[in-house]
Amino acid sequence: MKVKINTIGPSAKEFVQLRADVGWGDTDLNMAALSLEQSLFHVTARMDLQLVGMGRVIGDGALFFYIQDLAVHPNYQQTGVGGMLMAQIESWLADSASKGATIGLMSAKGKESFYARYGYDQRSGMPLGYGMCKFIK
Repeated sequence: MKVKINTIGPSAKEFVQLRADVGWGDTDLNMAALSLEQSLFHVTARMDLQLVGMGRVIGDGALFFYIQDLAVHPNYQQTGVGGMLMAQIESWLADSASKGATIGLMSAKGKESFYARYGYDQRSGMPLGYGMCKFIK
């Protein structure tokens, strides 16, 4: 398998399709385009020209960074693509996040051990609480 990793973001159409392919539902194309434009960092994985994985970092670029949309097409999961994407994200964060910064993420259920390999801890509720989110419907 010859997957190529680069730091050029996907098109909004590719982004929407990959999110649907991994089971994250439908995403408005205009919202996707705006969201991608506001990202701090992108990394994509392509097989030939086809997008097979992506990840990005969002946040304020100083104190808070958030790993968002790390997604690998189901046909390419368990092949190392996610690890290649995370290696690029971690490298960028090492250069961009200074001492005192916080890096967060929301793991898909059952994928916590993947992120633990990179030093991310599950929030047990102590001392910071469990963390929460709100989905707008």
